[in-house]
Amino acid sequence: MKEFQLIEHYFRNKGQKRRDVALSIGDDCALVNPAENKSIAISCDTLVENVHFLADIPAHALGYKSLAVNLSDLAAMGAEPAWFTLALTLPSVDEPWLARFSEGLFEIAEYYGVALIGGDTTRGPRSISITINGQVIKGTALTRAGAKNGDWVYVTGTLGDSALGLDILRGVKTVNTEDKEYLINRHYYPTPRVLAGQALRTLATSAIDLSDGLVSDIQHVLKASKVGAIIDVSQIPLSSSIKANLSREEALSYALTGGEDYELLFTVPESQRGAIDTALIHAGVKFVKIGQICAGDKLKFVDDGKAFIPVSRSFEHFS
Repeated sequence: MKEFQLIEHYFRNKGQKRRDVALSIGDDCALVNPAENKSIAISCDTLVENVHFLADIPAHALGYKSLAVNLSDLAAMGAEPAWFTLALTLPSVDEPWLARFSEGLFEIAEYYGVALIGGDTTRGPRSISITINGQVIKGTALTRAGAKNGDWVYVTGTLGDSALGLDILRGVKTVNTEDKEYLINRHYYPTPRVLAGQALRTLATSAIDLSDGLVSDIQHVLKASKVGAIIDVSQIPLSSSIKANLSREEALSYALTGGEDYELLFTVPESQRGAIDTALIHAGVKFVKIGQICAGDKLKFVDDGKAFIPVSRSFEHFS
């Protein structure tokens, strides 16, 4: 199967159709018509085999996750997903693999209303590059800068499940049979918090998605905002699956530095705490307060008031 046949069969005229797409796959460029009062949020991620995903990852899961990690970037800005392009590099044309990959890709694309409008295919080591575009009302986008002394620090969901799921797949960890599928699926099928991000736009002062681990990612917020923070690890949200299979110390290590959770970390002033409760309950997202922003530039961890030093296992690209 040649390149244009591959595109035509597996990707053209698939998935979400949007009225703001004037010209999609099939020309030199796509044409879109963004709303006049919106800013365009743009993000790009590349996933490379044996660097960002295991060689034996199910094709459906890889298609899903490739777009999910980009949607998570839009969620952190409070943006509405709109369009994306896909650059797919493959060692050979494997039609059953392509069928499952495209099914996973378009399953999540349709759920979040985002349309594939272009891209490229080429031969080489397996990698997936996606550039995603979203829209956000001008002046309302969340950023990493904006956290202020006294703001409260929150996270959505539970932390550490994805990293533990990856270690199960690697054969590094074994867990109870009843928890294994859940933990692996949290690694294969992360949930981008798109609705939560949109609900936070006028309430939070800063936000970031947790891709590299809380210890690493919160420092991006602190640096951009020129503040410090105190995090109480006794408040870190842990799933019943991670608590059933790990000691508290090891569970906290996964939760704080494991990476690839794709939950949101955000900061909220005291005046908006009640509004946050209402907004995120309506978005159907669980969240918990884990600390507070403070003056200075230091990140400190405590455990019920006592100093705590996280055991590092941060996810790093190209490691």
